Amino acid sequence: MQLQTQNRQYTPEEYLQLEEQAEYKNEYHDGEIIPMTGGTTNHNEIAGNCYTNLKFGLRQQNYRVYIGDVRLWIPRHRVYTYPDVMVIKGKPIYADKGTTTVTNPILIAEVLSKSTQNYDQGDKFTYYRSIPEIEEYILIAQEQYHIMQYTKTEDKKWLLSEYEGEDLTIQLNAIAFELQLSDIYAGVDFNEPQ
Repeated sequence: MQLQTQNRQYTPEEYLQLEEQAEYKNEYHDGEIIPMTGGTTNHNEIAGNCYTNLKFGLRQQNYRVYIGDVRLWIPRHRVYTYPDVMVIKGKPIYADKGTTTVTNPILIAEVLSKSTQNYDQGDKFTYYRSIPEIEEYILIAQEQYHIMQYTKTEDKKWLLSEYEGEDLTIQLNAIAFELQLSDIYAGVDFNEPQ
């Protein structure tokens, strides 16, 4: 996440209109438009692996899996963002008449980078926790086998589980599904500059 480049405050409607014409994606934070940073090849590999495993593993079940181009609206905090991977149970609830912005993920996965890890673990997690449907938040490191899994145990209570090592398996709680760390990190070069 880069620093804000303009001081002007925008309405959500202005942001959406600008975003339709933008050459790159931007987040919206309660009036501020913030350009998103570009991803690394490792980021892309990990997000793609996570999406592919979930999409294939949940086929013919009542779930929808989306990757980083689908926008999420979080009304309580007036935030638009693009999670790396989202899972929705049943049909998506759209924020408007279009099909580009959803509001009801039960699981979100984010691939961490040096420029976004503090935001992903801090403010962004605060925003995500305000989504009534959300049950699970997965944070995936790029530079080593390391995943943090936050699982909602009851209202306003979350349990953290950490996984470090190629041969481990994550049991998801929001959906009946397991992810192998070796599958999530397939094709990742840990020697790649960050």
